[in-house]
Amino acid sequence: MAQLALHPAAQTPSVAAVQPPRQVPAAWLALLATPVAASANGPVLILSDMAGSLGIRTASATWLVTVFAWALAVSTPLMAGLLRRRGLHSALRLSAILVAAGTAIVAMAPWLPLAMAGRAAQAMGGAGLITAAMSLAVSVRRMGVITAGFGTLGAAGPLLGSVIADLVSWRASLAVGAVALFALPAVMRRAVPPAPQQSTPFDGRGAALLAALATALIFVPLYPLPAVTASMVVTALLALHVRSEPTGFVPSSLLRTRTFVLSALLACVLATSYFTLLFAVPQLLDDRTGWSASTIGTGQLAALLAGSALSMVLAAASARMSRPRVLTILLTAGALAPLTAVLTPWAPLLLLVATLASFAASAGQATLAVVATQAAPTTQRATAIGLFTLCYQLGGAFGPAIAALITLGG
Repeated sequence: MAQLALHPAAQTPSVAAVQPPRQVPAAWLALLATPVAASANGPVLILSDMAGSLGIRTASATWLVTVFAWALAVSTPLMAGLLRRRGLHSALRLSAILVAAGTAIVAMAPWLPLAMAGRAAQAMGGAGLITAAMSLAVSVRRMGVITAGFGTLGAAGPLLGSVIADLVSWRASLAVGAVALFALPAVMRRAVPPAPQQSTPFDGRGAALLAALATALIFVPLYPLPAVTASMVVTALLALHVRSEPTGFVPSSLLRTRTFVLSALLACVLATSYFTLLFAVPQLLDDRTGWSASTIGTGQLAALLAGSALSMVLAAASARMSRPRVLTILLTAGALAPLTAVLTPWAPLLLLVATLASFAASAGQATLAVVATQAAPTTQRATAIGLFTLCYQLGGAFGPAIAALITLGG
């Protein structure tokens, strides 16, 4: 029987050839992805400082928050497309450049428009880092470390931003996201790039339509009528485009995958509930108790941190649990949070509401992200991560508007 001729170096299998490739430690993935949460929420308590430094009204300074949220949402599917087409290392390098350049611009910008451009670059780079980290997480347990980190740093972001602003400056507080760059060497060294995929023409029209749809949806809370109208028009155009380009930027095979669609929609619902209660609970506590603002802030921070910790526990235990049981826990916690907020006669129970909402959103993102991507066709998994994350982030746009309606209605 003829034998295959082997290269001399390949005749004796190396350890690397017979062992599975090393996974990037979850701690490095969390460091790569989660600082963006602190960067997003860092300006909340220092808007007046930012406004005074830039010579603008405090209301105008909120655009530094809005543009970050917009760029993060719009860039996520775009970065996922780059990851799928050009590979992990290219996506990481571009993301690092954007984060570094955006941070440098924010550090020096004397005018609001330039600072907004810097914040947009930070968010675009952060979207790439998040997408890369989630694509490397693979398991619910490792994804849980990342999403628990999101919850923890997101909860601590306003306080952290305020402390850094007091000690250094408000510009330094907006540079927190650059901490993620310290994880880059370890991730790039340990990560095994996926096998190259067949090159296909870039679907620029599909990318533009998806970006336009995300933009219109994000602006629904600010400009309801024109934004809803634009959303409906763009949705119709995108649907027609997907029919004509079924393998384009938004693959029709992914939209026909029921598990992916339901997981993404449920993640959006849980995120909307969480961000609604995140903004509504402090106002409800202020209305129903005699607590000071600092007491309310401290109580909510502790409640959110507890929810993030519980989400990590569920993510670690989910490997030994059936999927229906995990979904039952998520749906129960997700339903109890708003119901308790509406029905509780005892105001301090609102802190439990914050814990339940944080737990459901963080654990749901970890669990459902893995379910959604595993249900997607193998060649579409990077795209699935981008679209799933976009759905989750839309909850961050809808939640504050709903909270405003609740508190104003009360």
